[in-house]
Amino acid sequence: MIFGSSEDMRELPDSSVSLVVTSPPYFNAPFDFPNMFASYDDFLQMISRVGREIARVLQPGRIASFVTQDVRIGGKLYPIVADIITLMTKEAGLIYQEKIIWKKPEGYVRISRRSGVLVQRPYPMYYYPDNVFEELLVFRKPGTFPRSQVLEEVRSKSKIDLERFLKEKWYLSIWEIANVLPSERWSSYSPFPEELVDRLIRLYSYVSETVLDPFLGTGTTCLVAARLGRRCVGYEVDLELAEAVRERLGEVEIKVREDAKRLRSSLNEEIKRRLRA
Repeated sequence: MIFGSSEDMRELPDSSVSLVVTSPPYFNAPFDFPNMFASYDDFLQMISRVGREIARVLQPGRIASFVTQDVRIGGKLYPIVADIITLMTKEAGLIYQEKIIWKKPEGYVRISRRSGVLVQRPYPMYYYPDNVFEELLVFRKPGTFPRSQVLEEVRSKSKIDLERFLKEKWYLSIWEIANVLPSERWSSYSPFPEELVDRLIRLYSYVSETVLDPFLGTGTTCLVAARLGRRCVGYEVDLELAEAVRERLGEVEIKVREDAKRLRSSLNEEIKRRLRA
């Protein structure tokens, strides 16, 4: 695990990663990432730089997947999904391959103040639905993956359980997977569920290959990758997550770069400034 910005993944050689599984920060989402970016343009520039690095380190013909969703802030909906598709295809040079909808159980969502407006005022123009899904964007790097060169032993160990594939309906473009409840989180961040990562790693990588998560958070991608016999590299800028990562992953090699140290120092100063105010 590298504490440093994935806008510069200098530790990784070109074409050294077999799969990318990640969930970028949702701009300035009120509960998870409030005021993280000075502007939406700053957010998109960051995503663009990370995308170019992903394209560099990913092997030809392999997959990069993003779990994301549009974000509503102050009544304005920011088109994160559409903009990531544009940035990954136009600037990073990846090929847009699939979109899968991750549908969360409706039982986890109650009528909120937003959707409840229509209950209080049952008339046209008072409709504000609650969101029960996120989007999984799948991109492929141009080039060919030499499937015939995969060793038979590796193919055998990586074989997908067809009974599970059919029973859990992986073949559909809508995956119904329970989200992580607040009581199950390892930090204040909202991680994506292990089941979601499990499917992506099984479907798009072979045993012993390297999986990359440029926004690792508390380490879900690396935890699942190790469980499935894959290697993993993760980047994260929030040094406060180091303890949670060690607790989840056990023995993990951690490198702290200067850019992460500077960010933590800057955040500490900002916290002090707000407390004084």
